[in-house]
Amino acid sequence: MVEIMRRLRDPQTGCPWDIEQDFASIAPYTIEEAYEVADAIERQSWDELRGELGDLLLQSIYHAQMADEAGLFDFEDVAREIGDKMVARHPHVFGSDTTPKTAEQQTADWEAVKAAERAGKAETRTLDGVALGLPALLRALKLQKRAARVGFDWPDTGGVMDKIVEESRELAEAIDSKDTDHIAEEYGDLLFVMANLGRHLGLDPEAALRAANAKFVRRFNAVEDRLQQLGKRPEQSTLEEMDALWDAAKRAERDISD
Repeated sequence: MVEIMRRLRDPQTGCPWDIEQDFASIAPYTIEEAYEVADAIERQSWDELRGELGDLLLQSIYHAQMADEAGLFDFEDVAREIGDKMVARHPHVFGSDTTPKTAEQQTADWEAVKAAERAGKAETRTLDGVALGLPALLRALKLQKRAARVGFDWPDTGGVMDKIVEESRELAEAIDSKDTDHIAEEYGDLLFVMANLGRHLGLDPEAALRAANAKFVRRFNAVEDRLQQLGKRPEQSTLEEMDALWDAAKRAERDISD
């Protein structure tokens, strides 16, 4: 794969599209491929997962090839660095530390090692090093976890729920003001607190939203299928009719689950 990528990027004989790409242009594809891996796992589509993992691996090779061309590092360096990191962060497996540990203790030790690594990079603030390029929902979760580690957190879900009520009220006031910047700010605040609620409930907000998306698609498809049986398309229907069909789809799902 490394050789294939080298040939694709060859300035004389490579693919014109591949030659034109740079780190910034490929980064969105890298993110997309990671989500497609997660999607295949969620659907337990193991044949697809094999292919999606290959697509994701290709992204690492692509970035490493561009870095090699720029004299920065190559794929071997990438593999060596992650190998060294895994060994350093698992002294109980690769080192002399034979103390029995729970998964929770290992997580705490892992975070301590990462904190030391951040200190070595002069990342001294609590929130330093949380990547700006992460999807906003995931970054919100990571920021909240970091703050919680130093005690900046609600003790239970009650405080988070109160904050959701407060932010909802502030969003309603912003909507009444018709100030678009204020509306966007308050809407973002509400999304941020909703992510925090997921963390307190032990839920992955991204996974929960993916499940909600899948449910919406499933139920809207049922609405569309029923309309097709009636010889209609959604744009030829009314909101009232589609709402009734949506409720019927919900009831049908509940009946199956019961």
